[in-house]
Amino acid sequence: MKQAKYAGLFYEAAPTILENQIRDCFLGEKGPGALPTSQKQPLQAIITPHAGYVYSGQCAAWSYKALAESEFPDLFIMIGPSHNHASSGFSMDPLETPLGIVRVDQDFARRLSEKGNLKQNEMIHDDEHCLEVQIPFLQFIFKNQIEKIRILPILISHDADIKKIALDIKETIIETNKKVKFIISSDFTHYGSNYHHVPFSLDVKKNIYELDGKAIDFIKSLDSDGFLEFVQKNFATICGALPISLLLKTIKSDKIELEQYYTSGDLTNDYKNSVSYASILFR
Repeated sequence: MKQAKYAGLFYEAAPTILENQIRDCFLGEKGPGALPTSQKQPLQAIITPHAGYVYSGQCAAWSYKALAESEFPDLFIMIGPSHNHASSGFSMDPLETPLGIVRVDQDFARRLSEKGNLKQNEMIHDDEHCLEVQIPFLQFIFKNQIEKIRILPILISHDADIKKIALDIKETIIETNKKVKFIISSDFTHYGSNYHHVPFSLDVKKNIYELDGKAIDFIKSLDSDGFLEFVQKNFATICGALPISLLLKTIKSDKIELEQYYTSGDLTNDYKNSVSYASILFR
């Protein structure tokens, strides 16, 4: 079993304080302004950020409110970028956060692995934050169903064959007859010298918004190849570009909604170094 490594860093470590922190994300000025209701709407996937909750938590709350207000699935496939390693893979280890334990769907993981294009790789998950920070939100919105939550945590790097993995995931979903929802973990533009990305120095906020807006337009049109070409052409620092591309090749959606978007600079009024956050829903 993996222990949460970023409790006390990216989010609060004490359970009660953590629950209050997440609640404040829902109720905050840039959050949805309300906790999830009991209404149910169709939802296939979310794109949600993975910075510290004080920065991106209110944006993430939009995604998790929509997730809470949709049908509870058999499996959450969670896909994020491997920040620290050049290899891809999934984890089969349960993860314990301050709010409890979540378990992996072992059967789905084995069946996916048998197809040969994505394998178990525990080492790359040991020091990765992008999926861990999603789990407390998931536990918060499904507080009464924590024991029923099943996940498959996947990290994607440049060694991944996106087309083949997308096909493998789709085939495994069909074979297992699972009801699946996707959680894609990604921050958007990382601007500034801290991120070695200073493509412009004037009208910084305006240019960041335009750069992210163009990338999000490709996402809204489900254009996986166009999205990656845009990222490569513009040297865009969207850390979850490959996970997003994988999602776009895996699902079909006739309604894609940008629920919230802002940057850390909007919170700090400092755009010298800024990270962008977006909450995107796929109905």
